[in-house]
Amino acid sequence: MTVPTGAVQTFAMVGIREELSDVITNISPMDVPFYSMCRKGKTKSRSPEWLKDSLQAADPTNAVVEGDDVAGDTMVQPTRLKNYVQLMDKVVVVSTTAQSVDAAGRSNELKYQVAKSGKELKRDIEARITGNYASVVGNASTAGQCAGAESWIETNVSTVGAVGGFNTGTGLVDAASDGSQRAFTEAMVKEVVREAWTSGGEPTVMMVGPFNKQTASGFAGIATQYRENTGMRQATILGAADVYVSDFGELRIVANRFQRDRSALVLQPSTWELKMLQPFSTTPLAKTGHAEKRLLATEFTLVVTDEASNGKIADLTTS
Repeated sequence: MTVPTGAVQTFAMVGIREELSDVITNISPMDVPFYSMCRKGKTKSRSPEWLKDSLQAADPTNAVVEGDDVAGDTMVQPTRLKNYVQLMDKVVVVSTTAQSVDAAGRSNELKYQVAKSGKELKRDIEARITGNYASVVGNASTAGQCAGAESWIETNVSTVGAVGGFNTGTGLVDAASDGSQRAFTEAMVKEVVREAWTSGGEPTVMMVGPFNKQTASGFAGIATQYRENTGMRQATILGAADVYVSDFGELRIVANRFQRDRSALVLQPSTWELKMLQPFSTTPLAKTGHAEKRLLATEFTLVVTDEASNGKIADLTTS
């Protein structure tokens, strides 16, 4: 059928009211698993320090002649470790006009932008503390920076490149050097978990990026991939693994959007602490014109009491 002559159609109408939803959907992810896993503490120093000590290797030849005189054994002093704090901020500026208009999805633009910026700060921290970043002392013109978990772990590492770790000479944590990438395998996990356990650790978490989370779900060690729901008579395909049972305990496999996908972190959560020099704060800034300003800031560093209780599998393929 044809449209009658002179019929009014919406395509030519003027003045149709717009319809805008009063709900704002934020599609950006907010989960920060490493940040959430860390213990939270305080520091009063720009470079908090701590001591790490270890026992000498077990000596099965420790035998002494009856009645023999004794000499002192060589005593080893603890290692002194440290990391530097890093100051992060977000500055929100909203004009007085923007505060006055009627905006969809929020009644107060300033509060909305402050809340969003606070979430962004946590994402920034997550990317830093999981990453392969060296520590930086900082000075009058250079920002201090804290070393990330990838840089700290040096004892139990499967890698093609060179490991990083704490440098006792400089007092800084060196970043690792990336090498040629290779496929993530179950054998790598077994090797690093074994080494961490032998070093005295009890890792319970393996944190990976999205590509290698799917790779881990395909490890041959996962024997049962189908489950029958008898009540509903439906078969469920198990395409993901959340727990890996090793010879030395269970590892929760946790996907992290903000760590590097090329590295898998084998972690003992009790050894990691996020120390705050300045906790999260929101400070009104001086009004110099027709705008409201807010400064969101926090200053923190990452502490690992025993990096040898953890492990890392580096240089993994990501596609």
